[in-house]
Amino acid sequence: MHAVVFEQYQTFPVLTEVEKPVPGPGEVLLRVAGAGACHSDVAVYREFREGQPGAQVPGFVLGHENSGWVEAVGDGVSGFTEGDAYLVYGPVGCGHCSYCSKGQDTYCENAATNPYAAIGLGRDGGMAEYVTVPARNLVPLGDADPIAAAPLSDAALTPYHAIKAALPNLAGGGRHVLVVGLGGLGQIAVQILTALTGATVIATDTKQDAMERAAARGAVTVPAGPDQAAAIRELTGGKGVDAAFDFVGATPTIATAKASMAIGGRLTVVGIAGGTVEWNFFSTPYESTITNTYWGTIEDLHEVVAMYRAGQIEPDVERFALRDALEAYRKLEAGELSGRAVVVPTL
Repeated sequence: MHAVVFEQYQTFPVLTEVEKPVPGPGEVLLRVAGAGACHSDVAVYREFREGQPGAQVPGFVLGHENSGWVEAVGDGVSGFTEGDAYLVYGPVGCGHCSYCSKGQDTYCENAATNPYAAIGLGRDGGMAEYVTVPARNLVPLGDADPIAAAPLSDAALTPYHAIKAALPNLAGGGRHVLVVGLGGLGQIAVQILTALTGATVIATDTKQDAMERAAARGAVTVPAGPDQAAAIRELTGGKGVDAAFDFVGATPTIATAKASMAIGGRLTVVGIAGGTVEWNFFSTPYESTITNTYWGTIEDLHEVVAMYRAGQIEPDVERFALRDALEAYRKLEAGELSGRAVVVPTL
């Protein structure tokens, strides 16, 4: 079968022929419906070096945002019907530590000794015609479109987990929330916040078209610039936002979000651009929090799918055939995509 393979560090992936996988004990073979192309994939093949913390050992098939139809099951697996559609929970932990027992494999206590981080991150992923998945990692989609759903396993799960943790800050009237960065995750974050809270959603990005899409979803937008934080605070009546989510994670974006915070506010840095933040007692709102989150739990993903099936969230998707998957990654790197690139092997 054809697949997009990460062959060596700091090298663009290749589209090549690999053997069709066979499901092992406890696994399900999926015929891939869609596989999302994510900036984390770019980091895997562009940024990481051998031995660096977080680096995944090549070679393997990329693709950690996956959906598909059941093709076959391995030994010990029951309860799955051929042809049914599922979304894939990507993280794979040790399966027996306290975090994995809660379905939060992203925080596995044995991550340093696990053979890989996730499906598509160290283990063969879904940028192929078929992928094998632990049965535990499958979330049913019912009659929902599995192709459009593929990005939900990261681009929706990641903001959902971060937002869910911050909901106490947004409970009550007159609350304000800030979304920094309106790419795939930020656009879905606006939708999740609108569905789950009554807060005024303020959104900002350097791209005008991204802000227009967020505005169409109910956000109040603020353009980037030297007076950005002041403009955000003005929208809150001067008190600042009760929660903020930075989906970029660069030093300037963290600084903007931090400067926009209210007393007791919560800033969650979700983007992994490697930014740093300075803390000072007199320049930080009292009892405010700066924290971070990574991906989410499988319980969260079930809830994300429920929102998707209810029509509360819908990712912006640009579809590519598998033969054009490398072009999808090229456009992702060049910033030429207006939605999430989803590779569809059946096209």
